[in-house]
Amino acid sequence: MAGTGRIYRRGDIYYIAYRWDGREYRESARSAQRGVAEHLLATRLRERRGSPPPADLTFDALAAWYLDDYIVRRLRTLDTARGRVANLRAVFGGWPATAITTEAIRDYQRRRRLVAAAAATVNRETSALSRMFHLAVRSRQLDERPVFPERLEENGPRQGFFEHAEYTAVRQQLPAPYQDVLDFAYYSGWRKREILDLRWDEVDESGGVVRLSPQRSKTRVGRVLPISPPIAAVLARRRATRRVGEMQVFHRDAVTVRAWRTAWPEACRKAGVPGRLLHDCRRTTARNLVRAGVPERVAMQLTGHKTRAVFDRYNIVQEAELHDAGVRLLAYLAAQPEKDHPGAGPMDRL
Repeated sequence: MAGTGRIYRRGDIYYIAYRWDGREYRESARSAQRGVAEHLLATRLRERRGSPPPADLTFDALAAWYLDDYIVRRLRTLDTARGRVANLRAVFGGWPATAITTEAIRDYQRRRRLVAAAAATVNRETSALSRMFHLAVRSRQLDERPVFPERLEENGPRQGFFEHAEYTAVRQQLPAPYQDVLDFAYYSGWRKREILDLRWDEVDESGGVVRLSPQRSKTRVGRVLPISPPIAAVLARRRATRRVGEMQVFHRDAVTVRAWRTAWPEACRKAGVPGRLLHDCRRTTARNLVRAGVPERVAMQLTGHKTRAVFDRYNIVQEAELHDAGVRLLAYLAAQPEKDHPGAGPMDRL
């Protein structure tokens, strides 16, 4: 009756195989770490024997599976996931998984808020913790996950925009390489990472477009950016500073790492618009396209927004439509018959 097992790999992923009652069972560990497969194999054999789950399953094992899941699925936000794990590990590192209860998670929320972590940040971290437990339950490492407390109430989405004078004021305070990044962001509406990772093989100057591949797009949908005169000027400056064999369009040139990291907040402070983000250029581009009369469908294709809901979140509206609504209201009221009631004054009839 006793079972035996083995571990093997297919590509980067480990698999387990074990025999029980003369029959072989195989299963993917969904991980590139051998330790995860070893733990899965021990779990399956223990389940066959009817043994209770181990008491030594820790947060660190859950975190390893969570990060492996990012690697296996090739999610682009692995660095962000690692940061969330680091914050969670500062509290839960070494804890048995069974000790991470509803009360413990609520206490984590309280601790993070006491050190001024934003509600949105805490929510993303606890969502990562929830995902860890989900993966453990799905792999039958745990029987159940704890009940998670309610999410913290988050602030409304940012509504930051750059007026053109503000954009030029910030630009004047930036080193030349970052000026090029700002110009590209302001006239393209692209996300920061899409800009910084732009490669020369994505620039089709003869065709007059820049092509963003689906692999680099946050929404996994490729798109095309026409090379307007401001974008062409940026590309010309970047090409003039391009080093032999350099494939990245944007690089730091002679600016130090520290100066590059601090350039943006310092420039915004000197320009009188502290706290602005480069991402505000994305909102600004979307708004300016709509203001210029570009159909929203086309504007969304240019900026890479998949749904109209994002435009609603940005609070992008056409002032002309608001003005037209006001005119229509006045026309409607003016067409109503005047039936004075006792004591009615001129304002009552407006």
